Amino acid sequence: MKLASILINDSMDRQTRTVIVDPERMLCWPIENASVVSAISDLTKGCTPNIDPQRGVGFKREQLLAPLSTPPHNIMCVGKNYRAHAREFHRSGFDATAESDVPAEPIIFTKPSSSISGPYADIPLWPGIDESVDYEAELAIIIGRGGRMISRESAMDHVFGYTIVNDVTARDLQRKHKQWFLGKAIDGFCPMGPWIVSKDEINLDATRVTCRVNGELRQNAITADLIFDVATLIEKISISVTLAPGDVISTGTPEGVGIGFDPPRFLKDGDVVECAIEGIGSIVNRVRQIKKTEKQANA
Repeated sequence: MKLASILINDSMDRQTRTVIVDPERMLCWPIENASVVSAISDLTKGCTPNIDPQRGVGFKREQLLAPLSTPPHNIMCVGKNYRAHAREFHRSGFDATAESDVPAEPIIFTKPSSSISGPYADIPLWPGIDESVDYEAELAIIIGRGGRMISRESAMDHVFGYTIVNDVTARDLQRKHKQWFLGKAIDGFCPMGPWIVSKDEINLDATRVTCRVNGELRQNAITADLIFDVATLIEKISISVTLAPGDVISTGTPEGVGIGFDPPRFLKDGDVVECAIEGIGSIVNRVRQIKKTEKQANA
């Protein structure tokens, strides 16, 4: 099952609808009177959505929004969770706080929901924080059944499914402030989507995560290479946080980010970034320089 959020324009107004999608046929089935979060909760409990399989509605790619624009908590993210990336980050000079390359425990930080953008939205280069913007393709966990103090053994029972996140980062802020929130919390720095795929469709032992910039393959790994796997992350995070249906945990990025090159290869105006995960699909985002007049207008 693939669960999405789409924008529907009718003759009266614009509405956001929660839908089940069939991407191959570009058809969707609205779930009446449901947000994505409530749909996840109901589906996890075994409720069957009231839809007619014979009456799918056509949709266009441009209608797709981020599947979860307002999760219950901030997006919970994991730093340095692939060994090769942990090493490239440690030697890059941007890892201002680490004493070693590979962490002994998960490094958890968050991105606010205000950073979330759609699967095909522009990545903004905001004036003054536009010189060292980097990409990070990541598999994101979507929580189905909430809870606290969840054991590793039961953790997968709490997973509804997965989506794709690009954990866009302003590396200069990350290094300057010696923490990760400000460099990753910027508006538009979390493209997500294109939909949520239920966990039964994903094999975490062989799920490939890739990122291409202007068609060039930069990142390429499988989720079996995670230092801390999905179950471990849920166990560790739920020690502190009561997880809720619709919560998002982004699991970390593979080797090949911009700071891993010598010299670093940061994003620039006009670049096209495609993050793809087998079994889910891809999100494609163009980098766009924001003019100072736009910055003022959005203030």
